[in-house]
Amino acid sequence: MGYVNQRTAFGETLVALGEKNNNIFVLDADLGGSTMGKLFELKYPERHLEMGIAEANMTSVAAGLAQTGKIPFVNTFAVFAAGRAYDQIRQTIAIGKLNVKVVGSSAGLSDFGDGATHQSVEDMAIMRAIPNMVVINPADANEMVEATKAIADYCGPVYLRVNRNDYDNVTPEGKPFKIGEPSVLKEGKDVVVFATGYPVSLALAAAEALKDEVSVKVVNVSTIKPLNDEKIIELAADCEAVVTAEEHNIVGGLGSAIAEALRKSRKPIEFVGVEDTFGCSAHNYTELLEHFGITKDHIVKAILSVK
Repeated sequence: MGYVNQRTAFGETLVALGEKNNNIFVLDADLGGSTMGKLFELKYPERHLEMGIAEANMTSVAAGLAQTGKIPFVNTFAVFAAGRAYDQIRQTIAIGKLNVKVVGSSAGLSDFGDGATHQSVEDMAIMRAIPNMVVINPADANEMVEATKAIADYCGPVYLRVNRNDYDNVTPEGKPFKIGEPSVLKEGKDVVVFATGYPVSLALAAAEALKDEVSVKVVNVSTIKPLNDEKIIELAADCEAVVTAEEHNIVGGLGSAIAEALRKSRKPIEFVGVEDTFGCSAHNYTELLEHFGITKDHIVKAILSVK
């Protein structure tokens, strides 16, 4: 089934996985209607735990479930997953390498109407700094389906980032997801754009807009951690310069990770993302992305600035 919404893709894939694996449990913090945990609750109420607005406690319960052989998926908004439950994630899940999947829904700026308090522009930075934590940020709904399957099979702590809004897919339906592997969506030889999440589609649009001027390679980096440094170096080797694009603070996110991987390459690099500020409310998602400079045109400008 084709999806255009990551939340729906995640929720329905989790239901399908729950049918095959009785060890999968889902925990929600009074947000099942938004995280799509409600779909799992309807099908398997005995394996769905409504924990109320108590993210830290929910995460601790998930750690306990993992120690009994269960595979708990902890659902809440990304800003609360990475913030309110940080101590429990670090002290219990990450240090103990427990098999807990922390799912940050309405990530980035995608909860456009609720402003800074509900928009997570620093969650990837927080999570990728935690040892033993895998950080996944799928490009679209198709990739969300396969990433959800992959992290269910992976044994260890995972943070999965979920966008709130509908948008077109840019990755193939049904393509198996390999944790840690970036994928080339468009070949090019002048500038390479490493993008993650919704900005992958913007990077492809920017490459198309510049096709008569600049040869742009577009790489989808859906695993923020572990980042395959050798592959990143290889993908950048035949290009003159690098651009990164993300719906996240440029401090500590994808741009930082790519710069770390390429620190010895001495190639020009430009970041497209949130410029170290909090979010704000807007009438719609597009308006908010424009305000923060996360658009096709801004990626075009970044490409031309390093070419």
